[in-house]
Amino acid sequence: MMKCLYEDRIPGGAHWSFRVRRGKILRLIDEEGGANLGMLFYNPQNLLERYNAPDTLKCQHTFRLTRGHCLYSDMGRIFCSITEDSFGWHDTVCGTSHRQTIESKWGLKSYQDYRNDRTQNGRDSFLVELAKYGLGKKDLAANLNLFSKVHTDREGNLRFDEHAVRAGSHVDLRFEMDTLVVFHTCPHPLNPAAEYPRRAVRYQFFDAPPVAEDDLCKNACPENGRGFTNTALYNDLHA
Repeated sequence: MMKCLYEDRIPGGAHWSFRVRRGKILRLIDEEGGANLGMLFYNPQNLLERYNAPDTLKCQHTFRLTRGHCLYSDMGRIFCSITEDSFGWHDTVCGTSHRQTIESKWGLKSYQDYRNDRTQNGRDSFLVELAKYGLGKKDLAANLNLFSKVHTDREGNLRFDEHAVRAGSHVDLRFEMDTLVVFHTCPHPLNPAAEYPRRAVRYQFFDAPPVAEDDLCKNACPENGRGFTNTALYNDLHA
């Protein structure tokens, strides 16, 4: 059984960021069910390198992410691998909420008037965290939405699955390189809830065991094998 090195809880409608060392596992837990965790990833040694959603999907021939998938940078390296997933389907294409989205659905509640009950949006949350590292609007990229399931209907429309709610579901991200993680717990842009959904997420850190030769993520497809080799070369050169 893995020993938890550190844990904390981020409330709904909030944002945070931290640097994760390679060889660590970040476990994310949707405690109540119905959370959305918007995430972006950057290389802290070169902030121009960041998560690339199109490459992540096309090289693994998938529309959604789950156990066995890897999250790629725009340099063909792997930030992290999904080693465990009890939710099973995470959105990769719908982006994040913005001020207009929140206002049209739930109205705007400012911090000055409502304090922690404000209606925060994903885009501004990302920008607040990115500013801590000298990044801004030009550095935003297509993000990942954990704990949100989106599928297409027969006409090709994207549909948010509001029934895919599992309290206590978790995702383990094993980091293959040092990574700056930026995230928020603001609602998914397609969430049809009548009231602003404010769901907390707990995060925990563990030491990851060495990657085995028969590792699921590494061997899921030939592209992943090459991605691991490319990442290992980068790590060796920047040790």
